[in-house]
Amino acid sequence: MGIKVALEHRTSYVFDRLVQVHPHEIRLRPAPHTRTPIEAYSLRIAPDDHFINWQQDAFGNFLARVVFPKRTRRLSITVGLIADLKSVNPFDFFIEEWAEHVGFVYPAALAADLEPYLKLVDESVPGSGPGELAQAWVANFTMAANTRIIDYLVTLNQALCSDVGYAVRLEPGVQSPDTTLAVGIGSCRDTAWLLVSILRQKGLAARFVSGYLVQLTSDIVEIDGPSGPVADFTDLHAWAEVYIPGAGWVGLDPTSGLLAGEGHIPLSATPHPSTSAAISGATDMCESTLDFSNTVTRVHEDPRVTLPYTASVWEAVTALGAEIDTRLDTAGVGLTMGGEPTFVSIDDQVAEEWTTAADGPQKRVRASDLSARLKALWAPTGLVQRSQGKWYPGEPLPRWQIGLHWRRDGKALWSDPDLLADPWAEDRQWSTPEGTDRALLLALAGDLGLPESQVRAVYEDPLSQLAASVRRPEGDPVAAADDPAPQEDSEDRRAELLARLDEQVTRPAAYLLPLHRGEDGGRWESADWTLRRGRIVLTQGSSPAGLRLPLDSVSWQPAPHPTEADPLGVTEELGAQRSGADAVVVHADGAPPTALVAEIRDGLLYLFLPPVQSLDDFVDLIARIEAAVTCPLVIEGYGPPPDPRLEVMSVTPDPGVIEVNVTPTGSFAEQSSQLQVLYEEARKARLTTESFDVDGTHTGTGGGNHITLGGRTPATSPLLRRPDLLVSLLTYWQHHPALSYLFSGRFVGTTSQAPRVDEGREEALYELEIAFAEIDRLTKAPDRDPSEHPAPWHVDRALRHLLTDITGNTHRAEFCIDKLYSPDSARGRLGLLELRGFEMPPHFQMAMVQSLLVRALVARFWEQPLRTPLIRHGANLHGRYLLPHFIIHDIAQVAAELRAHGIAFETSWLDPFTEFRFPRIGTAVFDGIEIELRGAIEPWRVLGEEATAGGAARYVDSSIERVQVRVIGADRSRYVVTCNGEPIPLLSTANPDVQVAGVRYRAWQPPSALHPSITVDDPLRFELIDTANALSRGGCTYHVSHPGGRSYDDPPVNAVAAEARRGRRFDATGYTTGRVDLSDLREKQARMSTDAVAPGILDLRRARTVGRR
Repeated sequence: MGIKVALEHRTSYVFDRLVQVHPHEIRLRPAPHTRTPIEAYSLRIAPDDHFINWQQDAFGNFLARVVFPKRTRRLSITVGLIADLKSVNPFDFFIEEWAEHVGFVYPAALAADLEPYLKLVDESVPGSGPGELAQAWVANFTMAANTRIIDYLVTLNQALCSDVGYAVRLEPGVQSPDTTLAVGIGSCRDTAWLLVSILRQKGLAARFVSGYLVQLTSDIVEIDGPSGPVADFTDLHAWAEVYIPGAGWVGLDPTSGLLAGEGHIPLSATPHPSTSAAISGATDMCESTLDFSNTVTRVHEDPRVTLPYTASVWEAVTALGAEIDTRLDTAGVGLTMGGEPTFVSIDDQVAEEWTTAADGPQKRVRASDLSARLKALWAPTGLVQRSQGKWYPGEPLPRWQIGLHWRRDGKALWSDPDLLADPWAEDRQWSTPEGTDRALLLALAGDLGLPESQVRAVYEDPLSQLAASVRRPEGDPVAAADDPAPQEDSEDRRAELLARLDEQVTRPAAYLLPLHRGEDGGRWESADWTLRRGRIVLTQGSSPAGLRLPLDSVSWQPAPHPTEADPLGVTEELGAQRSGADAVVVHADGAPPTALVAEIRDGLLYLFLPPVQSLDDFVDLIARIEAAVTCPLVIEGYGPPPDPRLEVMSVTPDPGVIEVNVTPTGSFAEQSSQLQVLYEEARKARLTTESFDVDGTHTGTGGGNHITLGGRTPATSPLLRRPDLLVSLLTYWQHHPALSYLFSGRFVGTTSQAPRVDEGREEALYELEIAFAEIDRLTKAPDRDPSEHPAPWHVDRALRHLLTDITGNTHRAEFCIDKLYSPDSARGRLGLLELRGFEMPPHFQMAMVQSLLVRALVARFWEQPLRTPLIRHGANLHGRYLLPHFIIHDIAQVAAELRAHGIAFETSWLDPFTEFRFPRIGTAVFDGIEIELRGAIEPWRVLGEEATAGGAARYVDSSIERVQVRVIGADRSRYVVTCNGEPIPLLSTANPDVQVAGVRYRAWQPPSALHPSITVDDPLRFELIDTANALSRGGCTYHVSHPGGRSYDDPPVNAVAAEARRGRRFDATGYTTGRVDLSDLREKQARMSTDAVAPGILDLRRARTVGRR
């Protein structure tokens, strides 16, 4: 969490006369076994004239004995402490093998040590033993004998929490266990003492704990379950601890039913509540008034993904967004920004569909739910179409796509949402009457003025089935569905089987209506399909019938090539719907083989739309369909052509994620509102923007959040009107690697999804400078009319073969111009630039700060184009620029240059990104010298092809990781920092007191990796070596895996659990005793100084191999 709090607990007594205050014992100092780091502590007592002695009681708790020599009218005790609420996993402990299950018995020696904690709780007088109600509760609570002890304790604690209610009880003392059970309600100390009684009756050693409870309000409201307190809260609290061999004392809080975590700060733990009183003592006889208070204040908060900005900071961000929009509007830029946010499941982050696979059953359900929510908010009169989406090499069919379309002019595209069915709804129950598919097409034919004979039945292919049958092995099939078992065989069973096999031959699978717009665009036409076989027979497969039409059998003449509308053409207002003359029947020769196809699948009516060449035709066809349909249906098939008069949003599957292609927006405020709604509705659909590795590494979705830049229409795109804008952006990104790496995912480098233009190809920058000069020449040609925009294809032709990955793929580039002005199709001539180096931010405000940065750079370079040579970063690109220190310095320079240009972009607004991208691992201080470890970026390498069961595959080697070491306050001439005995080549920085380096190491050892025989570097031991004395002055240890040998099966459930797992792997201890061999150290430094590695990077693999030769 990265939150530090200041707690103040004040207790005061005002007496009605001068009294003698007898010695008091105060137990208000955090106990030695507290797991919450206490950074400061104070105990202030009034009157000031007193004597205090600190001691530890018989149970190891801190106790202050205070003596007051003078009489007084007032006694005040004020405790202050500062606690670092680092996440603690209460389940992170080891259990002895013999104690793993309920029913274990403590060994005799251990039982003797635990005797005070095993003594049964007396209900009344000493020796009376537990009361009847307590004994009955214990007898009634039973679990299986082989139950794991931790499961047993969790269940018992929750059972007691549900049986006893909570109440604030101001009376002194603790209720007896039977009293608490009898009334069914008690204070925290009552239920804690009851739990101690129950545990001891179960043969488990237990003790009573008093302490502070700190609860902080949640950053976000939970969608299921309680969200915690509405305000930050602290108070004195009580709970119990049970002794488990191996784990030690484990805290159980029966008030909440939870285990004790970082918010439980123990003050005193004893066998009996009477010896855990916070304050005990006496005064002379008098009347007194008690006053007390407990307050908690946050004193430090690291930026975090659940609350990246305070309200005042976010107000400043939105104000700058409005200011930049004004500058863009004044300059006539006409910029629009869209994106492709991605989401993963809240409930399941290990299934293939949420890790690697593009499709899956739950992914369809979640995507459908999200689409329905967004339609209700953004397009209540829009159309939901479930069509084919992207088609990737190696996949048999295009992926599905849920398209949401609505008219920009506000008119209805589809009026009745109840007529649109959701085939993937979790609670769907559809039953469409037989013949509805034919009736729909007959109604459409009548509306178009076509004869009923144009509605044709479509059948499955019996010849294909026969051909498949003759290729089967000899004998009867063995499948249970086709081969009745002897006990199930009968004449009726055989007749049923024959009827089912023959059904596809005699029963239509679907119906179609040939339809296309005439060449003159005046009216609809329907081709008269006459096939050689006498009826229309589908090709074999399980896809929708609309994708399996026998188009090659319609005519000997090739189908006419569709004419695409010019995306730069001027579009008129959408015309009236359902207008024009009646359709006519034409000969199939020379006509486009397109058709409407209706079929009933899984009880639902589906209508497959043919491709159309204009939005006017699409709107007209949709209006006719809605007028003809009488029951809910699913619209599938081809979507509308690109047109600025139609707003389009789609929800599609991608490996491991759901991708949402949002509509472009024209202002910062509009985009902010859009993304806020999208994030909130996705969460309601049980989708999230963050994921976690098993080791606790906190990342985004693993998918992208690609940002698209363009204009309202392709003709008004600023990137086509001013090609120098694209040149400036490319140049600036190349100058500042932080723009590529700070916002990226974990997979970076030459073979990543979005490599920089200077990654992997040495000649790219040389050629790119030529391309920039050529663009400049063409756009500033002396014979060009200054009032005209440059030819739109110039930029595409100049940059298409340079903005690619190393394989030449134009889509897999950081700056993707596939949709700028591609020669391939009209869908690629949209005037769009796609920035693909952005990963999905966990919070919408972080996404908007990304957007604000891009908008600010567009505004700057529109006003003042950038004309500077490109930089050859060399080894530093994957050296220092993958370390957080240099990335932060680089992005700070970007923010400073924006401020110098009159754009008040604050560097601190990027802190949430640096904390999220480069989490602090740990800090240690020795003799005033600080060593800090942070996560850094390590490029992943795609390996060569390897044979697999399914063919060939190229694995990604993610086994190498990198950490940054930052040293503050060390004399470079005297101190050396080592990692596993190897000197770290620290680099000087702009601050003479700060030195930085990176350490590459093998984190795990997969079978397919570079150098698979090199073992894991675990743990990493960092030491501060004092060369003047040849001694290690201290060290810290970073464990690549859990130091206790725990192997987690599942990733953490949230960011708090992930932080606890990460924190467990750092230990601020560990150093080499005795004298250090300085000659060996200097020899290693000498070899490293001449080695061919990036400056400031220690590669432990190389040190263990090349460095040993």
